[in-house]
Amino acid sequence: MTVETRRRAVQVAVLLCVLGLLPATWLRVTAGDRVRTAADAPSAPVAVVFGAGLWDGEPSPYLAHRLDAAVELYARGAVRAVLVTGDNSRRDYDEPGAMREYLVRRGVPAGDVVGDHAGFDTWDSCSRARRIFGVERALLVSQDFHIHRALALCRAAGIDAYGVGVGEPRDGAWLYGALRELPGAVKAGLDATFTPDPHFLGPRERGLERALAGRAPSPGRSDHP
Repeated sequence: MTVETRRRAVQVAVLLCVLGLLPATWLRVTAGDRVRTAADAPSAPVAVVFGAGLWDGEPSPYLAHRLDAAVELYARGAVRAVLVTGDNSRRDYDEPGAMREYLVRRGVPAGDVVGDHAGFDTWDSCSRARRIFGVERALLVSQDFHIHRALALCRAAGIDAYGVGVGEPRDGAWLYGALRELPGAVKAGLDATFTPDPHFLGPRERGLERALAGRAPSPGRSDHP
């Protein structure tokens, strides 16, 4: 291999790395300063919790941590209802149902938890939250490596959102999740640009409206950041 060939190979490799990182950079820029913790997130009518898998019918550890953050938000009056969104494409796999049961066992009233059973990916969850459930303003709850993508996509779907990033130990599971965000960022860019219909659209759901009806924000708090 000649010097010129090696130089061109290095240039191509650098270019590919730059192009590969551009979508992830776009997500960070789009999210801006809207990533908070459960303790300092501004108030909003609803928290949207994204699915993260079940283990033997129960929320996986990562999903449980997201739900714990939602419990904290609800307990301190930052949100008045919780929309749990995930995969229920099979009868034997009900992610939103398991999420709802987890929240209710930890003190969130059943009437304040609404399930979206067709949140098959992040874009579907964001698009359906806006178009099917009527969410206009929300706190999004997910792991810190995913929350930027969730924010960018929900904002592209028309939701005024802040993100609650759940921190995790930087172990193998975290690294795997972070690496998945590289191709995820590319798909997010396409979804935000072309805003396709979700896999399943369906009729308008009124459950969230009923959960919020007649309930005022906690004293001393506002629904506006």
